[in-house]
Amino acid sequence: MVTKELPPASLWSYYGARNEFGFRLQAKGGVAPYHWRVIKGALPHGLRLEDDKIAGIPDESGNFQFILDVRDSNNPPAEAQKGVVMPIETPFSAEWDRKAQVNGQRIDGSIKVSNRTGRNFDLTFIVLAVNDIGRATAIGYQHFPLGKNTRDLPLPFGDTLSSGDYRVNVDVVAEEPISNRIFRARLVTGKQTIAQGP
Repeated sequence: MVTKELPPASLWSYYGARNEFGFRLQAKGGVAPYHWRVIKGALPHGLRLEDDKIAGIPDESGNFQFILDVRDSNNPPAEAQKGVVMPIETPFSAEWDRKAQVNGQRIDGSIKVSNRTGRNFDLTFIVLAVNDIGRATAIGYQHFPLGKNTRDLPLPFGDTLSSGDYRVNVDVVAEEPISNRIFRARLVTGKQTIAQGP
Protein backbone atom coordinates (compact mmCIF):
# COMPACT_ATOMS: atom_id res chain seq x y z
CA MET A 1 0.00 0.00 0.00
CA VAL A 2 1.25 3.48 -0.84
CA THR A 3 -1.17 5.66 1.14
CA LYS A 4 0.53 5.88 4.53
CA GLU A 5 -1.17 8.92 5.99
CA LEU A 6 -4.03 11.21 5.11
CA PRO A 7 -3.65 14.97 4.76
CA PRO A 8 -5.47 17.01 7.40
CA ALA A 9 -8.99 18.17 6.61
CA SER A 10 -10.55 21.57 7.33
CA LEU A 11 -13.94 21.98 8.95
CA TRP A 12 -16.64 22.97 6.40
CA SER A 13 -14.20 22.78 3.44
CA TYR A 14 -14.09 20.30 0.57
CA TYR A 15 -11.56 17.59 1.35
CA GLY A 16 -8.82 16.86 -1.12
CA ALA A 17 -6.54 18.41 -3.67
CA ARG A 18 -7.04 21.89 -5.06
CA ASN A 19 -8.05 20.80 -8.55
CA GLU A 20 -10.05 17.79 -7.53
CA PHE A 21 -12.71 17.20 -4.90
CA GLY A 22 -11.55 14.34 -2.73
CA PHE A 23 -8.29 12.62 -1.82
CA ARG A 24 -7.36 9.60 -3.93
CA LEU A 25 -6.07 6.56 -2.07
CA GLN A 26 -3.17 4.76 -3.72
CA ALA A 27 -2.03 1.14 -3.66
CA LYS A 28 0.60 -0.87 -5.50
CA GLY A 29 1.68 -4.45 -5.93
CA GLY A 30 -1.60 -5.87 -7.20
CA VAL A 31 -3.95 -5.73 -10.15
CA ALA A 32 -5.72 -2.39 -10.66
CA PRO A 33 -8.34 -1.11 -10.13
CA TYR A 34 -8.26 -1.23 -6.34
CA HIS A 35 -11.35 -1.22 -4.13
CA TRP A 36 -11.29 0.38 -0.67
CA ARG A 37 -13.60 0.22 2.34
CA VAL A 38 -13.58 1.21 6.00
CA ILE A 39 -13.62 -1.93 8.16
CA LYS A 40 -13.19 -0.38 11.61
CA GLY A 41 -13.84 3.09 12.99
CA ALA A 42 -15.51 5.82 10.96
CA LEU A 43 -14.75 8.79 8.77
CA PRO A 44 -15.63 12.23 10.14
CA HIS A 45 -19.30 13.12 9.64
CA GLY A 46 -19.72 14.70 6.21
CA LEU A 47 -16.99 12.62 4.52
CA ARG A 48 -17.53 9.42 2.55
CA LEU A 49 -15.38 6.79 0.88
CA GLU A 50 -16.08 6.56 -2.87
CA ASP A 51 -14.25 3.37 -3.84
CA ASP A 52 -10.72 4.85 -4.08
CA LYS A 53 -11.39 8.43 -2.95
CA ILE A 54 -12.34 10.14 0.32
CA ALA A 55 -14.60 13.08 -0.49
CA GLY A 56 -17.08 15.47 1.08
CA ILE A 57 -17.14 18.34 3.56
CA PRO A 58 -16.38 17.47 7.20
CA ASP A 59 -18.63 19.11 9.77
CA GLU A 60 -16.99 17.88 12.98
CA SER A 61 -13.49 18.37 14.33
CA GLY A 62 -11.03 16.08 16.06
CA ASN A 63 -8.65 13.25 15.16
CA PHE A 64 -10.40 10.30 13.52
CA GLN A 65 -8.86 6.84 13.50
CA PHE A 66 -10.08 4.06 11.25
CA ILE A 67 -8.85 0.98 9.41
CA LEU A 68 -9.00 0.80 5.63
CA ASP A 69 -9.17 -2.45 3.69
CA VAL A 70 -8.03 -2.55 0.05
CA ARG A 71 -8.61 -5.33 -2.48
CA ASP A 72 -7.22 -5.57 -5.95
CA SER A 73 -8.99 -6.92 -9.05
CA ASN A 74 -7.18 -10.25 -9.19
CA ASN A 75 -9.14 -13.50 -8.89
CA PRO A 76 -9.02 -14.24 -6.02
CA PRO A 77 -8.33 -10.67 -4.88
CA ALA A 78 -5.25 -9.78 -2.82
CA GLU A 79 -6.18 -7.86 0.32
CA ALA A 80 -4.43 -5.60 2.83
CA GLN A 81 -5.44 -3.41 5.79
CA LYS A 82 -4.01 -0.11 6.96
CA GLY A 83 -4.78 1.89 10.11
CA VAL A 84 -4.87 5.64 9.42
CA VAL A 85 -5.55 8.86 11.31
CA MET A 86 -7.35 11.81 9.73
CA PRO A 87 -6.88 15.04 11.68
CA ILE A 88 -9.34 17.89 11.26
CA GLU A 89 -7.35 21.12 11.64
CA THR A 90 -8.04 23.30 14.68
CA PRO A 91 -10.85 25.53 13.33
CA PHE A 92 -9.70 28.78 14.96
CA SER A 93 -6.51 29.95 16.63
CA ALA A 94 -5.04 33.14 18.05
CA GLU A 95 -1.40 33.43 19.06
CA TRP A 96 1.19 36.09 19.67
CA ASP A 97 2.64 37.73 16.60
CA ARG A 98 4.53 40.33 18.65
CA LYS A 99 4.03 39.79 22.37
CA ALA A 100 2.79 42.85 24.29
CA GLN A 101 5.63 44.92 25.69
CA VAL A 102 6.30 48.35 27.12
CA ASN A 103 7.57 50.99 24.72
CA GLY A 104 8.07 54.23 26.67
CA GLN A 105 4.63 55.17 28.04
CA ARG A 106 2.88 52.71 25.71
CA ILE A 107 2.12 49.02 25.68
CA ASP A 108 2.14 47.65 22.12
CA GLY A 109 1.79 44.24 20.59
CA SER A 110 0.15 42.14 17.93
CA ILE A 111 -1.57 38.78 17.65
CA LYS A 112 -2.29 36.67 14.59
CA VAL A 113 -5.56 34.85 14.03
CA SER A 114 -6.41 31.96 11.70
CA ASN A 115 -9.74 30.69 10.42
CA ARG A 116 -9.02 27.18 9.10
CA THR A 117 -12.58 26.46 7.98
CA GLY A 118 -14.68 26.85 4.87
CA ARG A 119 -16.99 29.44 6.47
CA ASN A 120 -16.62 33.08 7.50
CA PHE A 121 -16.45 34.05 11.18
CA ASP A 122 -17.81 37.13 12.92
CA LEU A 123 -14.72 38.09 14.94
CA THR A 124 -14.48 40.27 18.05
CA PHE A 125 -11.03 41.18 19.36
CA ILE A 126 -10.64 43.00 22.72
CA VAL A 127 -7.39 43.90 24.48
CA LEU A 128 -7.39 45.16 28.08
CA ALA A 129 -4.46 46.38 30.15
CA VAL A 130 -5.36 45.61 33.78
CA ASN A 131 -3.42 47.37 36.54
CA ASP A 132 -2.64 46.09 40.06
CA ILE A 133 -5.92 47.36 41.54
CA GLY A 134 -7.99 45.73 38.77
CA ARG A 135 -8.72 48.83 36.69
CA ALA A 136 -8.96 47.84 33.02
CA THR A 137 -8.09 50.12 30.12
CA ALA A 138 -8.96 49.10 26.55
CA ILE A 139 -5.86 49.25 24.35
CA GLY A 140 -7.33 47.40 21.38
CA TYR A 141 -10.69 46.54 19.85
CA GLN A 142 -11.85 45.29 16.46
CA HIS A 143 -15.04 43.68 15.18
CA PHE A 144 -15.05 42.39 11.61
CA PRO A 145 -15.76 39.36 9.39
CA LEU A 146 -12.80 36.96 9.34
CA GLY A 147 -12.87 35.26 5.94
CA LYS A 148 -12.81 31.52 5.47
CA ASN A 149 -9.39 29.88 5.09
CA THR A 150 -7.57 32.95 6.48
CA ARG A 151 -4.14 32.15 7.91
CA ASP A 152 -2.08 34.26 10.33
CA LEU A 153 -3.89 37.60 9.94
CA PRO A 154 -2.04 40.16 12.14
CA LEU A 155 -4.07 42.29 14.57
CA PRO A 156 -1.99 45.05 16.18
CA PHE A 157 -2.94 46.86 19.39
CA GLY A 158 -1.48 49.45 21.73
CA ASP A 159 -2.04 52.70 23.61
CA THR A 160 -0.41 55.15 26.00
CA LEU A 161 -0.99 54.42 29.69
CA SER A 162 -0.19 56.06 32.99
CA SER A 163 2.69 54.65 35.02
CA GLY A 164 2.12 51.39 36.87
CA ASP A 165 2.14 47.62 36.53
CA TYR A 166 -0.17 45.99 33.99
CA ARG A 167 -1.16 42.59 32.74
CA VAL A 168 -2.42 42.51 29.15
CA ASN A 169 -5.48 40.33 28.47
CA VAL A 170 -6.36 39.54 24.84
CA ASP A 171 -9.77 37.96 24.26
CA VAL A 172 -10.86 36.83 20.81
CA VAL A 173 -14.30 35.42 20.00
CA ALA A 174 -15.13 33.95 16.58
CA GLU A 175 -18.79 33.19 15.88
CA GLU A 176 -19.89 31.03 12.96
CA PRO A 177 -23.54 31.97 12.26
CA ILE A 178 -24.70 28.91 10.27
CA SER A 179 -23.78 26.35 12.93
CA ASN A 180 -24.06 28.81 15.86
CA ARG A 181 -20.65 27.61 17.01
CA ILE A 182 -18.41 29.93 18.98
CA PHE A 183 -14.63 29.60 19.14
CA ARG A 184 -12.66 31.48 21.81
CA ALA A 185 -9.02 32.24 22.50
CA ARG A 186 -7.35 34.13 25.35
CA LEU A 187 -3.77 35.33 25.68
CA VAL A 188 -2.37 36.93 28.86
CA THR A 189 1.03 38.50 29.51
CA GLY A 190 3.03 38.61 32.68
CA LYS A 191 3.50 41.92 34.48
CA GLN A 192 4.40 44.91 32.30
CA THR A 193 5.77 47.99 34.08
CA ILE A 194 5.44 51.51 32.75
CA ALA A 195 7.83 53.77 34.63
CA GLN A 196 6.98 57.29 35.71
CA GLY A 197 7.22 59.63 32.74
CA PRO A 198 9.86 62.37 32.52
